[in-house]
Amino acid sequence: MKKEIGILMLLSAVLLSGCGSENSGSDKQGGTGESPNKQVTTQPIQDTNAKEKLIIASEENENVKLYAVNETDGQVQGVRVDVNGKQKEFDWNIVDTGTKPQLFYTDLTGDGKEEAVILIQTGRGTEFNTYDIHVLNAEDLSEIKVPNALDVAKEEVDSKVIQKADALDITVNIQGKEYKTTYPTQDDNYSDKLIFGAINIYSIENQKIVATVAGNVKQIEFVGSVIITYSYDSASNEFKAEKIEFDSEK
Repeated sequence: MKKEIGILMLLSAVLLSGCGSENSGSDKQGGTGESPNKQVTTQPIQDTNAKEKLIIASEENENVKLYAVNETDGQVQGVRVDVNGKQKEFDWNIVDTGTKPQLFYTDLTGDGKEEAVILIQTGRGTEFNTYDIHVLNAEDLSEIKVPNALDVAKEEVDSKVIQKADALDITVNIQGKEYKTTYPTQDDNYSDKLIFGAINIYSIENQKIVATVAGNVKQIEFVGSVIITYSYDSASNEFKAEKIEFDSEK
């Protein structure tokens, strides 16, 4: 009898062991089944977080966003522009000047449709401030050319600086219009014409691109600025320097 009981106990143990193994296997399958679902739901969140880390700037209504493609020690090599969900990469580089790019979404071409505008600071220092401008068609993200303001100033402005005993007589000719101004002298180390390049700033004013290019007669001595207002030419699909003026520093 004891022998039979022993055999029954042994069989019970074997059966219980088998049931435990089946339950264990069921638990493992249940865990494996949940894992892919968690990855699917969390992966987009991880991607979004990673993308947000690379975001550089956003237009106030988030119609335009700028992302870094590659970033090393604050220096960006290549960007991705997002306009209302449409994206395109450009080989623009952004240096760490301490000033973020400025983004706008406004109609600059006069067709009733907004363009994406990106202003990027390229240099910053004592009496030194330069920018690049990019204007994109919001539908296909093609870039609309904007003539470089510094090149426009160098090509369109003719100037003469004559030094007298205690002042400089400065004459500026732009598109047939003459401007005259004087500037007090402290020594005789002045250029005989205006020098451009240290300050080159773009802004958006009343749905127009406006550039300010400072003119100096020696290092960090500025006597006036060339103000360039651009207009869109639909025939060439480019912006042109429509109006160029000189504003003297008083």
